[in-house]
Amino acid sequence: MKKRPSVLFVMHMPPPIHGASAVGQYIKESPLINETFDCHYINITTAKNMEDIGKGGLDKVMLFFQKVWKVNGAIRRIRPSIIYMTPCTTGGPFFKDNLMLGFARLTSSLFSRQSRFVIHLHNKGVQTMQEDWKYNVLYRHFFDKARVILLGESLYHDVSKYVKREDVLICPNGIPEVALSNETKVVNDVPRVLWLSHIMLTKGLIEFLDALHILKNRGVSFVADLVGGITGEISQAEFEDEVELRGLSDIVEYHGNKFGRRKEEYLRNADVFVLPSYTEAFPLTVLEAMQFALPVVASNVGGISSQVVDGANGLLLGGDTPIMRNTFRPDPVELADKLEQLLRDGDLRRRMGQEGRRRFEANFTLPAFEQNFKQALLHVIEADDKGIGQETEKKD
Repeated sequence: MKKRPSVLFVMHMPPPIHGASAVGQYIKESPLINETFDCHYINITTAKNMEDIGKGGLDKVMLFFQKVWKVNGAIRRIRPSIIYMTPCTTGGPFFKDNLMLGFARLTSSLFSRQSRFVIHLHNKGVQTMQEDWKYNVLYRHFFDKARVILLGESLYHDVSKYVKREDVLICPNGIPEVALSNETKVVNDVPRVLWLSHIMLTKGLIEFLDALHILKNRGVSFVADLVGGITGEISQAEFEDEVELRGLSDIVEYHGNKFGRRKEEYLRNADVFVLPSYTEAFPLTVLEAMQFALPVVASNVGGISSQVVDGANGLLLGGDTPIMRNTFRPDPVELADKLEQLLRDGDLRRRMGQEGRRRFEANFTLPAFEQNFKQALLHVIEADDKGIGQETEKKD
């Protein structure tokens, strides 16, 4: 029997639950991935919950170096064909992940020279930070001799300064499919707008509330449901004050964090999904909305244009060109205009929702992701093996 290639997965897994950790869990639980490769998993998450993300402390520093030691020990023991990592690209987490990547490269050079490094980016921000000389120097080492998996073609613009296109693999995320029949879709007399994200300023929270205030003043009928956890960016009391300040307490309902079937209830009950975020890579919540046949109103940032085709299954904010820089801020008036277009036209909502469901089934299911991910890793191994063979032939 042919020996399976060994892969050391150094990645985020829940808790807390966010896009990268959810995909990490999908990979770990995938029969296809585990049957194809000799898999070894190390969870590099140091945060206990969403509120803990980005915070420091001696305990976190010690835990981080424990994980570095564990990763380096695994490289020495396993000598994997691929060392797969899911680092951040900006802020404090980038420096931490870059340090771990550096230690892993050093250990690999000493004990496992055949290992290929694969960096799977679930975020963006390189283009924003590359003008800072410190980041510029670190990015050159960070991406050196690594294959990079991106979630959408448009995201290549974020890393093009440091990564050749031939070293990039495109692998869109996917999510588990939920059975959806016409009978389960709720028909509302008053349309419901769904926010399904953590309560964060960087998700465009204030701009969203401003847009709802504009819609209310225009006489547009709607109810807004906000589902997601409170984070360190804004407290629940501060959030409630912002709602009350705009006179939205009668039409904005906050439901807290929901998971599984309880979250699915809000997706089934909704008419429009909204994500006016400042920065995203490839949000899983957009895929969830598409799966439940919801038209999407979202910022045209990162790889969202690979999910939402403007005018087909949703409406994009911020222009026709995907925005890579993290300096984008949505315009509340534009957001209100897009939402009003959908809230006043039930037929348009249904057409866009159905097209979103079609796109989901064709491109973004979990089996599709697993197959694409498997092929991406095999491509890295096969391409490098061919390169080694060609070099040998030339020497001979």
